[in-house]
Amino acid sequence: MPSFEALFVGDPAPWFRQRCTTARGDYTFDMIAGRFIILYFFGSSQEGLASLALDRIRAQRHLFDDKRASFFGVSADPADETEARLQAELPGIRHFFDVDGAVGRPYGARDKETGEARGIWYVLDPLLRVRGVLLDGADAAEQVLALVARLPQPDEVGLDQPVPALMLPDVFEPEFCARLMDYLARSGSTPSGVFTQAAGGPSEAVTDTNFKRRRDCTIRDPALVGQVQARIIRRVVPEIRKVFQFEASRLERLILASYDATDRGCFGPHRDNTVSATAHRRFAVSVNLNDGFEGGELVFPEFGTRRFRPPAGGAVVFSCSLMHAVMPVTAGRRIACLPFVYDEAAALLKKENRDKAVAAGS
Repeated sequence: MPSFEALFVGDPAPWFRQRCTTARGDYTFDMIAGRFIILYFFGSSQEGLASLALDRIRAQRHLFDDKRASFFGVSADPADETEARLQAELPGIRHFFDVDGAVGRPYGARDKETGEARGIWYVLDPLLRVRGVLLDGADAAEQVLALVARLPQPDEVGLDQPVPALMLPDVFEPEFCARLMDYLARSGSTPSGVFTQAAGGPSEAVTDTNFKRRRDCTIRDPALVGQVQARIIRRVVPEIRKVFQFEASRLERLILASYDATDRGCFGPHRDNTVSATAHRRFAVSVNLNDGFEGGELVFPEFGTRRFRPPAGGAVVFSCSLMHAVMPVTAGRRIACLPFVYDEAAALLKKENRDKAVAAGS
């Protein structure tokens, strides 16, 4: 007798990586939070129900703009990939190739024992929680499209709520901010990369100016490093302990970052702990060193449109698991100090992942 996992309304949608029509490697699903998602699991695009359903989706593609909603088909048929039967239609329409069932099983689209596929639709909210579930049928596509047509904008669904982030003023004094900015001016900076990781491979930093435009300077002066650490320990760590009941004992990546209006400095939606080189990071500390710029605010798309901009010397502190983005700087230059904190258990994970990377490269 078939045995399928069950997901219900209100459940968090499982995160995954899988091959996709728009990715050279695996596509990281959790990076699409902040909008409504339609997931349609099917055995093959050539099956009657699936073929008709995909035609209906394409006919109503105006509903999928990657801002309010996106559609992802999930095929279990290897020929859909090898014969290029499915193509992305951007914005809004993409397909996963789930031949191994790694995605289908936790979503209840594959039998746990036999791997048999069944058609099923999911509607996910901007937090990637299940909002609707529908087994495939003759009118399933029409029901889903009617629902999508009624969906509000993501920031109108009650998710524009308090974000689990701390705003702390007076982490750095004005004189110390000036000292750090002088260090940046004297030391210079280099373009900042983005960590990526292919399945089974090592983490590596790549340049992607469509996604991230920032310049970084590592603080190498031991005295200055110690003074940054002292302020984080005295003024940030106790607040993390109080609010999140987390004992931060390690600090890393002491950099000064610059987002400049000349190239509309920004950083697209991302999480800070999604590859092995960053998996140990627990909380990000974003300390603004200056005022006098426009744009450059932090936003948390899963929770709405509120923009966070601490005053000079103030910090935003948040879990590295939260999706966040830096809005484009439209005037002036935003300069910030951007360390991460973690604990002893995470330090062991960091060492383990470093040892694996060394072993893989040897």
